[in-house]
Amino acid sequence: MSLEGKKRRHIRVRKKISGTPERPRLCVFRSNRYIYAQFIDDTKQKVLFGASSLQLKDVKGKNKIAIAYELGKFVGKIAREKGIEKVAFDRAGYKYHGRVKALADGAREAGLKF
Repeated sequence: MSLEGKKRRHIRVRKKISGTPERPRLCVFRSNRYIYAQFIDDTKQKVLFGASSLQLKDVKGKNKIAIAYELGKFVGKIAREKGIEKVAFDRAGYKYHGRVKALADGAREAGLKF
């Protein structure tokens, strides 16, 4: 994956997706080691909350996709506690595959709709 290609895809995705207070944007960032998720309100330009795979317990020995799935369930649970039920999923130029898809599936299982 080239950096220019990812940047181009990210711009294309962000043209269509925007977060509101009722439906914040769930933004995903992947590093080689960890995965991060943030809930963003673009109208106020505020990050409502975020979480990363660094915060998860009991992930020792699991593969990256399983950790991303657990993170999706974790952020979905937090979002439901804060009264968020619908989100706009921002894959940030990453292909909807592997860890990004696993995070989305975990968030859906926790009750988020997107």
